[in-house]
Amino acid sequence: MRMRKKKNLDVRFAACADVMVFEPKQLRGKWRALFGNDNPLHLEIGCGKGRFAIGMAELHPDVNFIAVEREEGALIMAAERCEEHPLPNLRFVSFDAAELREVFAPAEVDRIYLNFSDPWPKDRHAKRRLTSHEFLARYEKILKKDGTLEFKTDNKDLFDYSLEEMKNAEGWELTAFTYDLHHDVVLSEGNVMTEYEEKFSSIGNPICKMEARFL
Repeated sequence: MRMRKKKNLDVRFAACADVMVFEPKQLRGKWRALFGNDNPLHLEIGCGKGRFAIGMAELHPDVNFIAVEREEGALIMAAERCEEHPLPNLRFVSFDAAELREVFAPAEVDRIYLNFSDPWPKDRHAKRRLTSHEFLARYEKILKKDGTLEFKTDNKDLFDYSLEEMKNAEGWELTAFTYDLHHDVVLSEGNVMTEYEEKFSSIGNPICKMEARFL
């Protein structure tokens, strides 16, 4: 279901300028300069209303976070939430994930998070899934060597598909996975929940998680 268009978006985004990036392609290769440090750069693709990105930025002040959301209705809610208590190591931005190479330089990103991505259930839409081999190839162009990818979902079919894509992908190592994150002592350590994660787990849906390393 598409989110309803929010009113006065231009005005509301302008009011959140401290936590937003409006021209991301101009920062290609210069993201660390934006933050004024040389800390690791972590990227969340599909940040929704921002709970995960904000939680991670609070827990890890020594990491720079870029939270990407194409749906402007969700993005403005995330930005407004963060604007109440701005974090120096977090910025929100809107662009299509297919344009990653135009926004980030080779080896500029240390880690990518994919949280509860659209499953695109029809076979003909498989290439749109953020864990498809088409997108893995895009991540390879911006991740540093030994950079990592983390993926969470409650959709078992999408998770099974994602595991197969990763296992068959050259240049990647599947380092860990679980079909029940909240009962996995190792992978649940330090876990920050998204809005969807809290919703689905509260009704008994197990959360799946996969971690992989770019070789």
